[in-house]
Amino acid sequence: MVNLGSLLIQWQLAVAAEAKNSGKPPLILTAAVSYAPTVDELIYPIQSMSSVLNWINVMAYDFSDPTRSKFTNSHAALYDSIGQVSASYGIGAWIRAGITAKKLVLGMPLYGYSWRLVNANNHGVLAPANGLVGSDKGAITYQQIKAFITQNRATAVYNATIVSDYCYAGTTWIGYDDKQTISTKVSYAKQKGLFGYFAWHVADDYNWALSQQAKEEWGAYICRLGV
Repeated sequence: MVNLGSLLIQWQLAVAAEAKNSGKPPLILTAAVSYAPTVDELIYPIQSMSSVLNWINVMAYDFSDPTRSKFTNSHAALYDSIGQVSASYGIGAWIRAGITAKKLVLGMPLYGYSWRLVNANNHGVLAPANGLVGSDKGAITYQQIKAFITQNRATAVYNATIVSDYCYAGTTWIGYDDKQTISTKVSYAKQKGLFGYFAWHVADDYNWALSQQAKEEWGAYICRLGV
């Protein structure tokens, strides 16, 4: 992390020199980081990040997947009622560490993870699971999730407590973000005064449904500010 701080400073100096020599505006400097400022007990170089980066993309997803947990769960919950693994906790931790909210960008996934339930009749959040469905750690795009729901007449559920969605059919359980979750997350970003939001990644969307939902929620905020 010390080296990362040094790299950022050298990066900024190089960009400034390039801009001076070319007469063009300096490049925008950003970074994609963990959902919280501490990783394996190592703390990001807060001071360097704050002074150098134009904004910081907080990857508030991949908290859980079928290869790491024997229980179903949201991999991108906004809130965590039993712990500290959530988007809201991470954003709060970055702010407490010294990064201004105006430099933080909330990351939202346009994909989910699919678990295989131990018991098809036990299908809530934190239900026992014994592996994944598919490949790539059980990752599944929003497009594929919508197709799964239609083809299997799956039951879709929005969990307002943690702000996340899941669906299930038979022994397949998928955690993901749907339109209500996206709206609530964008609203949270506005309320906290964040710089914005980003998605990974737009090619996983279905007919631009989630992208449009996010745009409409954020756009209403822009209009109210008179920007």
